[in-house]
Amino acid sequence: MKLGLYDQNSHEVLSAYQVAALRVFSAGITLLPFFITKVSRLPSSTWAYLIGTGFLGLFFPAFLFCIAETKIDSGLAGILNALTPFFAILVGYTVYKNDISRIHILGLLIGFGGIILLFAANNKISYASLGYGGFIVLATILYGFNNNIVKYKLSGIPALTIATLSFVSLIIPSGIVLWFTGFFSLPFHETVYLRSTLATCVLGMVGTALAWVLLYTLIKRSSVVFASAVTFVIPGVALFWGWIYGETISLVQVMSLVVILTGVYLTTPMFQKHKEYFTAGSKN
Repeated sequence: MKLGLYDQNSHEVLSAYQVAALRVFSAGITLLPFFITKVSRLPSSTWAYLIGTGFLGLFFPAFLFCIAETKIDSGLAGILNALTPFFAILVGYTVYKNDISRIHILGLLIGFGGIILLFAANNKISYASLGYGGFIVLATILYGFNNNIVKYKLSGIPALTIATLSFVSLIIPSGIVLWFTGFFSLPFHETVYLRSTLATCVLGMVGTALAWVLLYTLIKRSSVVFASAVTFVIPGVALFWGWIYGETISLVQVMSLVVILTGVYLTTPMFQKHKEYFTAGSKN
């Protein structure tokens, strides 16, 4: 998103609306070849949910994140994004009457505490821009609804089919946004515009289309809580790319990641299996 929004001198190249719309548009185009083979196999009763997941899981959050990223740094955005599991739990419990164990709640709290520790180590925050953090919070609420819809309303549909149908349905809306924001009239012969456009298309094709197929697969094979908890790993990914670009990684940051991964582990089915194994061993 940052590469799409700004040039190397931090001057705006594409607007937040253009980056968000191009991300959605390129994700839909990427999965378009699968559309014909998938659409004929689906009952009409699933279309509303499929289109709904497109808007809740991608369209609206894409715009909310891009708008927020123009005013807040990536660290704060990463922290707020970690609220996704909490809203997934809340929606699952209140709407779908899904049970949640105490150990899962503990794992989520530990993971979120690790993110807070990670952010505190950077010691960077602008209270004047915290209002834009509300856009990220709203996006995580939408993610919470979306993940539960995929799990409980689209359980019998393959992950690739869900992503294909929901994303392709967004090609026209995102194309309209690109048209009215003047994207197609930009001077693409200039390198700076080509660079931002390419970065955003990669975000749409890899960081959205491919990533969402993997996420939906994870939701179906595990639980909504565990799948949502992968957002705890995002700060670690951010640290990795920071290291690639020459940023310093402190001991506190490494410790924070250990705390985060501990929280993620407690939310996984793997923890339950290990717990049962050691419990059985102690009885024997």
